[in-house]
Amino acid sequence: MRNIWVICRKELRSYFVSPVAYVLFVMFALIFGWFFWNMLGAFVFYSMASQMRGEMTPMNVNEQILRQLLGNMNVVGLFFIPVITMRLFAEEKRNGTIELLATSPIQDFEVILGKWLAAVALYAGMLLLTGLNLAFVFKYGNPDWKPMAVGYLGLLLQASALLAIGTFISSLTKNQIIAGAASFGVCLLVFVLGWASGYETSTWAQVLSYMSVTSHMESFTKGVLDSKDAVYYVTVIFLGLFLTARSLESLRWRS
Repeated sequence: MRNIWVICRKELRSYFVSPVAYVLFVMFALIFGWFFWNMLGAFVFYSMASQMRGEMTPMNVNEQILRQLLGNMNVVGLFFIPVITMRLFAEEKRNGTIELLATSPIQDFEVILGKWLAAVALYAGMLLLTGLNLAFVFKYGNPDWKPMAVGYLGLLLQASALLAIGTFISSLTKNQIIAGAASFGVCLLVFVLGWASGYETSTWAQVLSYMSVTSHMESFTKGVLDSKDAVYYVTVIFLGLFLTARSLESLRWRS
């Protein structure tokens, strides 16, 4: 565990000694804030309009703001995840330090877990920053925090799964641009696999729907913690990190 923590701290430090982390935090906060304040404005507008018409239509903060907000950030994360993962191993290969890692007493799984955990921690920090906006909802409204917590857990699990995929792709090349573009393409493909089930009911369409990360996010945005969805994300994480380990192992075969 000590080696994993050392690698994790090293990776986190490398994010913050360059502009990468700061740009990601600022852009993510701005995009989240723009979505949040527009949804909040629409909520207040329709609530006041409903009262002026004498209608007593119940307005639910969790359903009409938070659930839609988490669904939108589910998509926005696709653009940030490749930026986070593209440098993990590609930069090591470009700088020639991957050989030092391969021949060091640190085991491959410790290197992989350390780098992946650093990426997850960075994304978790971006999600934590969005809490500044949600503080206004709790101050002036009365939302249920439990569905919100489940929704955030779903965002983190989904991001962790996609970060594992991006980590694997980064281990395949020394070019960060290629790693980022390939990670975005694969993550987007995994994201839209479920579209086939919208017009097709055969087995292959249902299988693709199950493989899609979006179909497993729906229950989280509703505030429902379903074990099968959590197991799916954990399985994708394991598969991504396992393939990364095989990729690093192949470096020794070629050397």
